[in-house]
Amino acid sequence: MSKFAPIDIVIFVIYFFIVAGYGYYIYRKKKKAVSDTHDFFLAEGSLTWWAIGASLIASNISAEQFIGMSGNGYSIGIAVAAYEWIAAIALIIVAVWFIPVYLKNKIFTMPQFLKTRYNETVALIMAIFWLFLYVFVNLTSILFLGSLAINNLMGGSPVTFEIIMIALSVFAVIITLGGMKVIGFTDVIQVGVLIIGGLATTYIALIAVSKAFGFGENAVEGFNQLVKNAPDHFHMIFAKPVPGTPQHQVDNYLTIPGLLSYVAGIWIINLNYWGCNQYITQRALGADLQTARKGILFAGFLKLLMPIIVMLPGIAAYVLHQKGMLQAEMAIGSKHGEVMSDNAYSAILGYLPNGLIGLSLAALTAAIVASLAGKANSISTIFTLDVYKKYIKKDADEKGMVWVGRITIIAALIIAIAFTWNDTLGIGGQGGFTYIQKYTGFISPGVFAMFILGMFWKRTTGAAAVVGVITGFLMSVLFNIFAPRWFGPETILYTAYKNADGNYEIPFHICMGLAFGFTMLVMILVSLGGPKINPKAFALDKTMFKVSPGVLAMIVVTLMIISMLYVRFW
Repeated sequence: MSKFAPIDIVIFVIYFFIVAGYGYYIYRKKKKAVSDTHDFFLAEGSLTWWAIGASLIASNISAEQFIGMSGNGYSIGIAVAAYEWIAAIALIIVAVWFIPVYLKNKIFTMPQFLKTRYNETVALIMAIFWLFLYVFVNLTSILFLGSLAINNLMGGSPVTFEIIMIALSVFAVIITLGGMKVIGFTDVIQVGVLIIGGLATTYIALIAVSKAFGFGENAVEGFNQLVKNAPDHFHMIFAKPVPGTPQHQVDNYLTIPGLLSYVAGIWIINLNYWGCNQYITQRALGADLQTARKGILFAGFLKLLMPIIVMLPGIAAYVLHQKGMLQAEMAIGSKHGEVMSDNAYSAILGYLPNGLIGLSLAALTAAIVASLAGKANSISTIFTLDVYKKYIKKDADEKGMVWVGRITIIAALIIAIAFTWNDTLGIGGQGGFTYIQKYTGFISPGVFAMFILGMFWKRTTGAAAVVGVITGFLMSVLFNIFAPRWFGPETILYTAYKNADGNYEIPFHICMGLAFGFTMLVMILVSLGGPKINPKAFALDKTMFKVSPGVLAMIVVTLMIISMLYVRFW
């Protein structure tokens, strides 16, 4: 049965018309976007720092966070916040050291970076890879998880799921066809709705917990009850499993392997995502250095808030479920009545009063649509500038490329819908957040090694880049799938643990760290066979990395907040 009242529908419709109307206003005001690729793909440097920061978060926080991370909050707890809080530090690194390299060398796409620093072969290989990754992993997971959450609110009908999926795609197209400028400025509204609606949902979740334990409407007491009734959900660092450790604790360690997470995988995930990802860096590539840095650091501030919005509702759902509530809601979509952790967020939405359900639905939709729009625009940018213009029609004019970009957006969303229709890729069986981390994790070590050495080691060669990305992939496959079977569960490099299926598995973050280490070693060895300074190496100087007092203040405040959070929840 649908949980919507007329007031919820009214609030949601108002949200839709505000976003669509504002997007159309920006599009009409900047009609140049019809014929100018620089404006269509990069907003022609017109985004302000707050628009860049908001757009980064709107594109980052989507269904995989709202649904997938809430699901991880249900099953694992606050340790998952490491993805968000370490991301804030990663954004500092990107703002200070990565962005100056991109802007000084007039880099507009990630394949362009690879062509400029290495060669066209590396650029083409990675352009094709990124297109496949963005369409078949990111777009599909965003569509599936977002449609799942909204459909659960509306009763769980398969037909409704399909209608929602198409409606979300159409909404995204409306925004995306206006180009990056429309996306960037509408994302400011999207983030406002996302934060207000998300905080409202968290507040109501804490109230529900407080009332369930007989303390009335007291959000603070609700949080206290979470800590009291789910103490294992409030530890950032998991202990290494020993014989006799319960299976659910072993599974948690496999996902977030204690201190080893902070030595290896979580840094690779975040620095690759925030610093080597067209989907993200595109927001800042059209701006000047000062604006780009402030926008990226503003996004870091907002990241500190995200666990409150996307993770606490999952823990609340866990506590309520353990108390005998939400039994049906947590089993929606399962075959045998088992708990599906990705249902946690939509289950909590059922506690919202009329009106707030509409607001929270708007927040969830804002996150989904903003991410779909941003991802589709990045797909369009890479295909148009790095494939179509270079290899299909080299004499394409500006207006023609903009139309190719728009057609690419529509085609990408249609393909994503086709593969999401019956969950062809099996997203629902793995948990949304885990699905994305798993498949991007196979290539992240190689890509990050290729970028970090390309930026900061002048000896790195194109041959090393090709070998590196192949090595990174092969090492990721080896350690994630075959190593425990071939070399046993315990070696000098790793310890594997039995997962819920009874198979030995190396913690994902450790796999990434090992793959990254071997890739770096191979790339360095291959590069040593070339000249001491590669002719294509970037010219770097210390002045590029100097920061203004305002930027330094933002960095210091961010680091202080993160330090306090870790002291509290270690």
